Amino acid sequence: MTSISAVVYQILIDIDIVKPLGGNTIVYVYGIMLLSIAVSINLARDFAKTNERLLAQERHAREQEIQRRVLEADNLRKTRELEEARQLQLSMLPHKVPQVAHLEIAVHMKTATEVGGDYYDFNLSDDGSLTIAIGDATGHGTKAGIMVTLIKSLFNTMGNIFYIPDFFHHCTKVIKKMRLGNLYMAMMLVRIKDHKLVFSAAGMPPIYLYRNKSKKVEELIIKGLPLGGIENFTYQQINTEISSGDTILLMSDGFAELFNENNETLDYPRVKQYFYECAEQAPVEIISYLTKQGEEWRKNQPQTDDITFVLVKVK
Repeated sequence: MTSISAVVYQILIDIDIVKPLGGNTIVYVYGIMLLSIAVSINLARDFAKTNERLLAQERHAREQEIQRRVLEADNLRKTRELEEARQLQLSMLPHKVPQVAHLEIAVHMKTATEVGGDYYDFNLSDDGSLTIAIGDATGHGTKAGIMVTLIKSLFNTMGNIFYIPDFFHHCTKVIKKMRLGNLYMAMMLVRIKDHKLVFSAAGMPPIYLYRNKSKKVEELIIKGLPLGGIENFTYQQINTEISSGDTILLMSDGFAELFNENNETLDYPRVKQYFYECAEQAPVEIISYLTKQGEEWRKNQPQTDDITFVLVKVK
């Protein structure tokens, strides 16, 4: 604006409309000088703002990098801790299934997270009776691992108690004394001696028992609260006979609760049907068939809960 005024002023002088101040007839040069100065000032101001903006961006980038490294280190630490907890939990599971003359046994576990809440175990007594434990702690992660550790310790010391509900009552008392909060353990114990089967359950899915003689699958259900809830809850204990060729399926609820792409659960009627279709096969083959059906059901959907199978076939 200053340079324009100078040019106009110069023109007015040149056509003798105005008289030059101080007798100087060339004034546009000053306008150009002022324009140059103004441009220089603006350029300096813009450079300063640009430099300030670049410094701010660099500072923000450094802060983000620091935060990323802190988060990365924290995630690495948590990953290591979860892996240690996972290894601890896996170390508590039986390294091999017990060898019982008239039984063929196979197991399968697939956790949904680094440390799952599922658990299985065996106790083979001197009299030849086999007690099988299968459980599902609420939630996942370290807390579930703590519950599994506790239950394994109790099962190792008291798992061969003749009357299974007494074991459940003792577990609930110990859990409540430890004040673990809203942490519970669904559990089932199955005892097999010769051709007799005894079982009790605390909040677990049904047992599926394939009868070789009738070629039918029985659904054995016992309803009960998970361990760690109400003390002195009345648990049932059921006895039944098993024969050569019969097959027993114990499982956690993760398999029946698999979701497909339509947000539908696989559910227990399908589990029963799948088991019926393969029940005459060997336990390892039954597990392979069930897991394959589960994978086909959920396709690309995530596995949201642990899946555990214990298969027992009477020879």
